[in-house]
Amino acid sequence: MHLKRAVTFLLAAFAIVQAEDSLPDYKFVPLNSLTESIEVEKQVETPYGLPRELMPLWDSLTIKQKAAQMVMVYMTPASFMLEHEFGGYLVMKNHLKNLDKFTENIRTVNENMRIKPLVAADQEGGYVNRISVVAPQWERTPSAKQMRAMSEDSIRALAQRIGAVLDSVGINLNLAPVLDPAKDSRGKNSFMEESKRSWGEDTLNAPKVRAFVQGMRESNVACVSKHFPGYDSWTNSDHQIAVSSTPKAKVAKNVEFFKTLANDIPVTMMSSVSFVRISSRPAVFEPKIVKMARDMSPETVILTDDLWGVSLRAWVSGNERVRSKNYPAKDFRKLVRTALMAGNDMFMITYPQKAVEMVNYLEALSKQSKYYRERIEESSARILKMKYRAGIIKQ
Repeated sequence: MHLKRAVTFLLAAFAIVQAEDSLPDYKFVPLNSLTESIEVEKQVETPYGLPRELMPLWDSLTIKQKAAQMVMVYMTPASFMLEHEFGGYLVMKNHLKNLDKFTENIRTVNENMRIKPLVAADQEGGYVNRISVVAPQWERTPSAKQMRAMSEDSIRALAQRIGAVLDSVGINLNLAPVLDPAKDSRGKNSFMEESKRSWGEDTLNAPKVRAFVQGMRESNVACVSKHFPGYDSWTNSDHQIAVSSTPKAKVAKNVEFFKTLANDIPVTMMSSVSFVRISSRPAVFEPKIVKMARDMSPETVILTDDLWGVSLRAWVSGNERVRSKNYPAKDFRKLVRTALMAGNDMFMITYPQKAVEMVNYLEALSKQSKYYRERIEESSARILKMKYRAGIIKQ
């Protein structure tokens, strides 16, 4: 009886094997592997790593609108901003003197622009104090050098209060902290240290800078580290070509401070100084130096200083005596193209009409080659992601 059952079982098994040989060669895939595959596909689907929530917005934008996100323009009337859809506003102290007019302008822009702009101001403290005109109690604020001597809790509380003032008037981006070195390559106090603007050159100060950034963030204000890779020239690069002979090793040491805080600060501003041991180009135009900033964090938005600054225009034209008016169109196009190819994401400019030309030229470049189009889209996407993470874009 047992033998009969065994034979029957073997015959049945043989029949099943024969039947399976005639079927397609399917493989069993565990359910968790299928789920992982779906998740990977979801991540791969979006261009430039954009959150899926931003895809309807991204797909609806023209290349010109994407290029406009790359421009931070000196503050203009709301109508101008709405017409050209720039990605950012630059606010100076004179704009804040008439606070009612200023806040009305910002309100109009925020209510009517599809993508709210970054509204930026230099609120470092000390000599660079934009809110001194907002209210009497803010006529004096501690400098970075003074804050270095404070406790982390005190710094965070102070930054939170100052950030609340900025937030109340519509400013959402602080062009601070200054991470430029306190000592130059000769071991002497740097220009930024003498101006009390530097947070020091030792990465041991990073927790105090982080407290400043956190306090700002708690008041809905993002921060910008500057001026990469560390401004240590005594020449004012806003007004003339500035050169630094700092050795590469010292530049690398200065970069460490920026790198330590790269995950805390979403935007980095490039310096206009030429670090001649690395390149004859100003840092903002040198791909190797911009790449150093990019390598700190792939999501960091890299911002130029004012591209209408005399030193940068003089370098591009090869003429130290440049005029504010009648600057050659070919030189301006070269300036924009050089900033783009160096790897910068956002272009600051204090000449509003030139901001319009800038967007038009970026659009024209996008039609010339796939490379230019992808560069523009890459930077635009990075800016949109930063705005989304900061809560400026809400989907």
